[in-house]
Amino acid sequence: MRVLFVTDLHGCVWKYDRLFEAAQDFRADVVINCGDMLPKGGDLFAQDKFIAGYLDAHFAQFDSAGIYYLCYLGNDDLGIFDKVFKKVCNEHSFVICLAQRRFEVGGFEFVGLNWVVDYPFRLKDRCRMDTKDYVFEEQLGTGLLSTSNGWKEIEDWFSYAKTLPTIKDELDRLVRPQNMARSIYVTHMPPYKLGLDECSDGSKVGSKAIYNFLLEYQPKLSLHGHVHESPEASGRWYAKLGDTICIQPGQLVPFTYVTIDLDTIKFDRHTEAYKRAR
Repeated sequence: MRVLFVTDLHGCVWKYDRLFEAAQDFRADVVINCGDMLPKGGDLFAQDKFIAGYLDAHFAQFDSAGIYYLCYLGNDDLGIFDKVFKKVCNEHSFVICLAQRRFEVGGFEFVGLNWVVDYPFRLKDRCRMDTKDYVFEEQLGTGLLSTSNGWKEIEDWFSYAKTLPTIKDELDRLVRPQNMARSIYVTHMPPYKLGLDECSDGSKVGSKAIYNFLLEYQPKLSLHGHVHESPEASGRWYAKLGDTICIQPGQLVPFTYVTIDLDTIKFDRHTEAYKRAR
């Protein structure tokens, strides 16, 4: 079975247009979009218009082509639009919102998790402490959560975050695949320690909880995003953790994606400069 994996498109229309062409060219059975799907510039409270407009039409292309499209929103995508996103996904037979759920196709089980380890930035809709002993980074301001009435400011984010489940808790409560050896975990957050989580300043921000989970349970593959520049900063876009292959393609100015043959476990990273859709 052929999979095309992409992440962190942030509403870039030319990359979305090229994604459909690339999926057809590769003869993909499944496309996986690993979060941060919506525009992050301008008015974030207009992200629902991108979902109901562009993404709805984008999904319809894959529906018509019979290509499964597994996806979820990421940490830069406002949580108040989750219901709109799921509604649009549900209107397309081949589109699956994979956040905190399992989906089986072609004899493989895909499990999604779109929570991320807390970071310095103010938007906290999908942020969690990694583990109970997590040490917070210095913050750039008070925490913000999106609401239907605008931003809700969290003055004491550290105390508030401690009332939420950790990334470890969220992993523990995920539905387990029936056959871990034929499972693919899709977590927006990369694991730590493997060179898939390196920022441009050299800091490493990956999840210890995800690393420990993958090491213990050993799925066939794990797919990640979130740290756009990591492959260029560390020189690594994939790594092995025991028998699990972990992939983080990154996403900078070029359109970047990975093609995977799940039967042979052959995978390649592709980067393409801007080109008009055919």
